[in-house]
Amino acid sequence: MVSSVEKRRQIEVVAAMTFEGERFLIAQRPADKARGLLWEFPGGKVEEGETPQQALIRELREELGFEAEVGEKLTETLFHYPDLDVHLNLYRCRIAEGKPCLLEHHDLKWITIDQWQSYPFCQADEQLIQQLLKESSPKRRHS
Repeated sequence: MVSSVEKRRQIEVVAAMTFEGERFLIAQRPADKARGLLWEFPGGKVEEGETPQQALIRELREELGFEAEVGEKLTETLFHYPDLDVHLNLYRCRIAEGKPCLLEHHDLKWITIDQWQSYPFCQADEQLIQQLLKESSPKRRHS
């Protein structure tokens, strides 16, 4: 049990909403990792001395094998998992070179925003999607 005095571990994480037309890329976490087989926006931890954009470019290269161009930050959230706190920043990205491949993840899918509920997401990523839907055009119908 964490006492109120004890500081919880917090990590800075960046994630990519990489678009191909109207679809964006999601990745299924490896079975042997925390939150195994749940879906997420690809990305990872920001290392000391890196900007969020540099971290995202590195993570996408290491985990998915493509070079990315990082655009604007779309949204962010702070989520409290039982084992750590995650400050997650979501950036719009595009593939500059290469093609996503399974170097670390269990699976990859290109989906539209209307298909997200068909995939069990990590809770922090789910919060990002909810925020994006809330902030989107009033013309969008929510189900």
